[in-house]
Amino acid sequence: MPDTRASHGMREESEFLEKLVSINRVAKVVKGGRRFGFAAVVVVGDTKGRVGHGHGKAREVPEAIRKATEQAKRSLVRVPLREGRTLHHDVQGRFGAGRVVLRTAPPGTGIIAGGPLRAVFECLGVQDVVGKSIGSSNPHNTIKATFDGFRKLVSPRAVAAKRGKKIGEIVSRRGSAGARE
Repeated sequence: MPDTRASHGMREESEFLEKLVSINRVAKVVKGGRRFGFAAVVVVGDTKGRVGHGHGKAREVPEAIRKATEQAKRSLVRVPLREGRTLHHDVQGRFGAGRVVLRTAPPGTGIIAGGPLRAVFECLGVQDVVGKSIGSSNPHNTIKATFDGFRKLVSPRAVAAKRGKKIGEIVSRRGSAGARE
């Protein structure tokens, strides 16, 4: 047992931020009664635009968390961020009955989101965002819906490359638009 704690201590000093979203006690009914195990959901991110999620099951809590963390590190995705602090545009994601709405926010707003969404945004390194979970409150579905939303995010650079234009032609300055009116 001490080995797992020692390795866990070294892992905390790595470049990744790990957040335990939920832990659930599950039971398997066998002839002699019930066998209890644990299921863990973990979100891992580098706070610079990469984030992943994982699910692990085991008879003991630390082992379930370790498995979930390893799976999360294997499933990292890069999310384009504006100014390294918020999303480029509003987006909706869905998975099963879980739906999320992710909205950009001006500087100083902070992370306005609860539960699993907050853990994902903290690991991602977003400072200003508004997240709303609609429908299922199941953390698995909420997290997967959030990652579905991240898949739909497109940076202006990618749009410009796709259309064969310059970034300036695609991104309109709000200040100059307001000055013209």
